[in-house]
Amino acid sequence: MTTTNSGGELLSFKLEGIEKIHQGEDSIDENGKVYWDKHAPIMFPIVGKLKRNQTIINGRTYEILPNGFANDMEYEPVTKLDNFHSYMLKSNKYTMARFPYEFELYNTYRQEENKLIFIYKVINTGNTNMPFGLGSMPAFKIDQDDFKRGNYYLEFEEEETRAHFLYLIDGLVATEYGKNKLEYNKYISLDEHTFDNDAIIVKGIQDKKISLKNKRTKKTILTMDFTDWPYLAIWSKSGAPFICIEPWMSTPDSINSSNIFVKKPNMFVLSPKEEFENKFSVEFFN
Repeated sequence: MTTTNSGGELLSFKLEGIEKIHQGEDSIDENGKVYWDKHAPIMFPIVGKLKRNQTIINGRTYEILPNGFANDMEYEPVTKLDNFHSYMLKSNKYTMARFPYEFELYNTYRQEENKLIFIYKVINTGNTNMPFGLGSMPAFKIDQDDFKRGNYYLEFEEEETRAHFLYLIDGLVATEYGKNKLEYNKYISLDEHTFDNDAIIVKGIQDKKISLKNKRTKKTILTMDFTDWPYLAIWSKSGAPFICIEPWMSTPDSINSSNIFVKKPNMFVLSPKEEFENKFSVEFFN
């Protein structure tokens, strides 16, 4: 397991010497262009995009770029053992100019044999209630040719009869649901055109376990347990060698958003000195 102070981000996880995490700037296409320079960033204090990249907090307008600022900042290392890495980001002048709340944000990674556990903790260190959004965006390495040929698919552990798919318009949530992409209430097929209209976002999932599988090899690549995360997003770039499987606590703004931060749907609100912690796990296979 390799992590970094920059973004408190996971960079690498190998199972029997085989890399499982997308390699960011080291992964380039035939033209020498980087597909995506991240590996497994956190989204805080927003998930996705704000309408006009702006929000109103206590009557004042603030600019927050998509997925927030926490994935681009330097964290302080807290603990770094062989199988346990933890980092902390503390509010400062830069964050207060974009999000006027005092906080501590912890990114922690714990390895248990072939399983990796992502743990996030938010502490409201200020004296007023703090609303926030939270999400994770781990990118898992896959074979490009198998992706292009449609050999990858996602499988829920149980049939999902209450799931709904959100539809994005320029990164914002539309007023109507998107097309149901579930086959037999259980499978989502993946290929290089799956994300032509941006990420797939699912809500209403009852059993919070999903596996990435390969039809050609008949192998399970990984299984994610995202209990207590109400949304799951799936995303990649056309032809890229990765798939992001993303547990979300909240969503991007809707197209008819008022831009008032506290009125965003599914925001979590911490009282002064209150803490929030959530986690998910990924079990990898060769």
